[in-house]
Amino acid sequence: MSQITLKDAAGKDTGKVDLDDAMFGIEPNVSVMHQVVTAQLAARRAGTQSTKTRSEVRGGGAKPYRQKGTGNARQGSIRSPQFAGGGVALGPKPRKYGQKTPKKMIGLALRSALSDRAADDKIVVVDAWGWDAPSTKSAKAALAGLGIEGKVLVVVGRDDAVAALSFRNLPEVQLITPQELNAYDVLCNEYIVFTEDVLPSAAKPAEASTVEQISAAVSDVAEQAADAAESAAEVVTEAVTAAAEKVADVAEGAISAVTERIEDLRSDDAEDDEEGEES
Repeated sequence: MSQITLKDAAGKDTGKVDLDDAMFGIEPNVSVMHQVVTAQLAARRAGTQSTKTRSEVRGGGAKPYRQKGTGNARQGSIRSPQFAGGGVALGPKPRKYGQKTPKKMIGLALRSALSDRAADDKIVVVDAWGWDAPSTKSAKAALAGLGIEGKVLVVVGRDDAVAALSFRNLPEVQLITPQELNAYDVLCNEYIVFTEDVLPSAAKPAEASTVEQISAAVSDVAEQAADAAESAAEVVTEAVTAAAEKVADVAEGAISAVTERIEDLRSDDAEDDEEGEES
């Protein structure tokens, strides 16, 4: 791994930091960067341009004059494309300009752009900004202390709101989160400034934190669903047990009543038999 000097917010050296060769040390693939940037710019297009055809323009429903005998070319409508105010032939219609770009190609373009900036010593790593309150003046002084001039891309974490508020009013600074880091923004800026905690690497790429957050959220949802299922199972078990007990009680009462009725019928039959023998 290559090493660069780690600096503080005042521009002083505080040590060394490793740059992952897989992210900052590859041979830039110019054709892939061009394709990815072209696709990204194409996806920004609104695609809302539209023109009216002759069937959409108002008017022109009647034939302007008879077919023959006028000396003019035959016409069927004054809204044909050759007339002023007529429809547009083969004009643009709303469409999508987005292109499907493979994820591996997008990642390769980002690594190529970062490697290109690293080869020109345009990568700056700061240990931490260390500001207690937002201050544009402090942010400007920090860039001057780091020796940065021109357009700069500052990568800040989502939790570093103080740094984001400090840099956002500087016209030459573009702010971006590690999850949004892309080849186009890297190539549009001369310097790329990272803090040590958001420095991307192959083992933990820039978007890894988002994946971890999604995984944690999925785990939490799964645990909540398991708890809810367990609670529901307990409730259902209790309800089934109570219903079974009630059914057992009802059945026992019915059996007792039937048994008593049978005994009464038997006793009545026995009395009738005795009376018949006496008679």
